Amino acid sequence: MKNILIKDATIINEGRSFKGSVLIIGDKIASVDEEVSVPRQVEDNCMVIPAEGMLLMPGAIDDQVHFREPGFTWKGDIASESRAAAAGGVTSFMDMPNTKPQTISLTELQWKWQRAAETSLVNYSFFFGGTNDNVNEIHKLDCHRVPGVKLFLGSSTGNMLVDKKESLERIFGEANMLIAVHAEKEEVIKRNTAKYTALYGEDLDISFHNKIRSEEACYVSSSEAVELATRLNTRLHILHLSTAKELSLLRNDISLCDKRITAEGCVHHLWFDESDYAKQGNKIKCNPSIKKESDRDALRKGVNDDLIDIIATDHAPHLLSEKQGSCLKAASGLPLIQNSLLMMLELVKQGVFTYEKVVEKMAHMPADLFHIDRRGYIRPDYYADLVLVNPSRIYTVSKKNILYKCGWSPFEGYTFHHVVLKTLVNGQIVYDQGNINDCIRGMEIYYRC
Repeated sequence: MKNILIKDATIINEGRSFKGSVLIIGDKIASVDEEVSVPRQVEDNCMVIPAEGMLLMPGAIDDQVHFREPGFTWKGDIASESRAAAAGGVTSFMDMPNTKPQTISLTELQWKWQRAAETSLVNYSFFFGGTNDNVNEIHKLDCHRVPGVKLFLGSSTGNMLVDKKESLERIFGEANMLIAVHAEKEEVIKRNTAKYTALYGEDLDISFHNKIRSEEACYVSSSEAVELATRLNTRLHILHLSTAKELSLLRNDISLCDKRITAEGCVHHLWFDESDYAKQGNKIKCNPSIKKESDRDALRKGVNDDLIDIIATDHAPHLLSEKQGSCLKAASGLPLIQNSLLMMLELVKQGVFTYEKVVEKMAHMPADLFHIDRRGYIRPDYYADLVLVNPSRIYTVSKKNILYKCGWSPFEGYTFHHVVLKTLVNGQIVYDQGNINDCIRGMEIYYRC
């Protein structure tokens, strides 16, 4: 492996933007030199990547993806979706347990680790799924290898609903690691479904989705999870926040390291609002649902105000044929990981966020929140997970450049005003201006606990 020198980039890191160069030796960053000429003898022993005018950022860490393996590999698999991640500047992912079989025992978890070691182009990790009756398996988990336990407090893809009070009490009280929740109240969803089907029949179009999976469904479930976590002193992480009201459950008056309750915002809830259903239809059907413009704007403010701690994708591919039908039947979820960083950089261009805030929420804070070992920052002795971006070129999404196995994107035809040029994973160039090195394999993510 030849040393790499990324020279004269605009480095976005730790709240600052500055011109500098990064030297990579092996799989780690050796030095970060600010406004200092790199000695000629160093250059002579490196592959030099000229980066004048380019943005150099730590690779994004996505704490919520559904790569569909095992069991649903016609939609996506670890190999295909990690290729898309690399093309999008995402260098590490945490995959969710609602596969087939579900990741609810150490046997299934071990299978995923092995499969990812064989096929993933980027760094990988896997949540463990909590159920109504697997607390004893949770006790066996190694906190150095597992980011947390995922609980579905509302039914969604994979049918992993945890709805027994005694089971929730035990998991929250005994898990001794982070609990990540999909928070939608099942009783509210069922009540809303009954109401609207009684009024309008079973063939409800997409405009009913955020009425059924409503603000109330989200807030009631999130607030119950917060109450339970507060009472039992559980480390709680609320996934894919979708409403303004839920922000009232969160704090920004203490540092991340002192928070026991944290939250994730997802790129589609920061980008779309209910007016987009008219154009996108079921393509943007997801759980929890995309809601009002006022919710979207409040979530954006929540990111800037640090009520929302990290930004992820909830990348969830389905075939387009599976997205057809009424809002009660069409599959929920959309593919996003290849364009997630570009989406956030586009919002920088629109004045919603800063580059520094995007890097903080997509790289620094995921690393800190999960206590990831030496990733998420551009620092000496950290793994060289990096993304080089051209802020002066455009990129139009089309069938020709979509890498998802499902073969579509809600952004087809959209032109972004940044381009991911190169993605490095552990010091190796896995993506280079449209070309992917399929020989590279990521590493398992380890956690400090």
